[in-house]
Amino acid sequence: MSQTFVSHLECSMTGKRYEAGEIHGLSEAGRPLLVRYDLEALARAVDKDTIAASDAPGFWRYAPFLPVAAEENRISLGEVVTPLIPLDRSAPGLGAMPHAALIKDEGRLPTGSFKARGLCLAVSMARELGIHHLAIPTNGNAGAAMAAYARRAGQKATVLCPDDTPEINIREIQQQ
Repeated sequence: MSQTFVSHLECSMTGKRYEAGEIHGLSEAGRPLLVRYDLEALARAVDKDTIAASDAPGFWRYAPFLPVAAEENRISLGEVVTPLIPLDRSAPGLGAMPHAALIKDEGRLPTGSFKARGLCLAVSMARELGIHHLAIPTNGNAGAAMAAYARRAGQKATVLCPDDTPEINIREIQQQ
């Protein structure tokens, strides 16, 4: 098993600690849980050269910074490291110096949205925790991303969409 530097989970409102490596929903306060890391241990174990030398694909090269410990639980649909593109001509209108305004091209991710990044990690973590059925409420790209990654992981996916969800989004979810 690979190493993870997760120390605990924490309520985003109250700061209450929850054990890592266990299944949790929202905190007792009804808020999301934040992943917290042992940053001192991480700094001792990982440096820029470690990351640069990694042959892991896409953002899995940053695995020491991510909560999924076991390599066999890392789901992938061929993610790439997406580029930062300078907005030199737009920068002055944004109140920034040239080369200071950047946009990240997340459209290159497998489901065409930045939602793929988070859902890849969520499905991988669910796999690590032994969860076999995932559900998400959405009217957009998150549902398609979760469905795609769940299918790759061999997990069941249920996507709940409101009545006014655009037809294109529903078709994309169904195609996964």
